[in-house]
Amino acid sequence: MIKKILIVDDSALIHQMYKMVLMRYKCTIVDAQNGRVGLEKLVQHPDIDLVLLDINMPVMNGLEFIKKVKELGTYEHIPIVISSTEGKEEDTKRGIELGASGYVTKPIQPSDLHAVVETLLPASRQ
Repeated sequence: MIKKILIVDDSALIHQMYKMVLMRYKCTIVDAQNGRVGLEKLVQHPDIDLVLLDINMPVMNGLEFIKKVKELGTYEHIPIVISSTEGKEEDTKRGIELGASGYVTKPIQPSDLHAVVETLLPASRQ
């Protein structure tokens, strides 16, 4: 079964990097440029298997996105992996406290992303 991953990040470059690294999983990628659009995409694609989420974005940041997802309840089973810049440990800690399933540090290393995806989506292993 093909997995569906939602990427919520305001950087087009990060979206491309994620797509290159995730190609090995033969997954479907859904893109969103901020948390508000990310929530809209969750509603449009209720079969999302994993969310890769930036913390610092305009309109609605990643922490607000996590809070909204948990409040809605419908999507709380979907693992959320946050990404934050090195030196922003407080953001990462807050994201985990709000319910994120894991995190990766920017600049993102492909091996770190693979490890998180394979932990949260074990059926994706090849």
